[in-house]
Amino acid sequence: MIEMRFHGRGGQGAVTSAEILAQAAILEERYAQAFPSFGPERRGAPVVAFCRIDNKPIRMRTNINNPDIVIVLDPSLVHIVNVYAGLKESGTLIINTKNEPQHFKKDDIVKVATVNATKIALETLKLPITNTTMLGALVKVTGVVGVDALTAAVEQRFGKNAPVNLNALDRAFKETIILNGQ
Repeated sequence: MIEMRFHGRGGQGAVTSAEILAQAAILEERYAQAFPSFGPERRGAPVVAFCRIDNKPIRMRTNINNPDIVIVLDPSLVHIVNVYAGLKESGTLIINTKNEPQHFKKDDIVKVATVNATKIALETLKLPITNTTMLGALVKVTGVVGVDALTAAVEQRFGKNAPVNLNALDRAFKETIILNGQ
């Protein structure tokens, strides 16, 4: 089972990211669940969303405390929330930032990847909503789902707005910088 935690702010698409990713896994005939964790937060407040993907039915219905992958949609959250909390020793951190991956490397994280998702989103979507952009980075770094399934899930979710979202996803896929380490 692959467990992922998305950190974002209300309105940035963390919940949507998890849902699209789960749908892509389901399109690949795998099992998936996606769910948010937030209370009465307002737009702009920190939110967390989760996604699990497996080749067999998923019976667990709890928050993900020890994710394999953490995806950070808003770089300011690194200073507010411990995005590293519980990340497995062999884990992967993918963060929206203009900084290089070395800036976020910790001893126990095997892989760190960065992409300037905000810039890409502003240039392609004309909005600072980084959900599909970060999914492009996620697929490049982890291959957790295939590009074809992710494309189909984005098309289902966004309909006539899918082309610009797919453009953002594709740019992020190409522009993500990966640091592998021990």
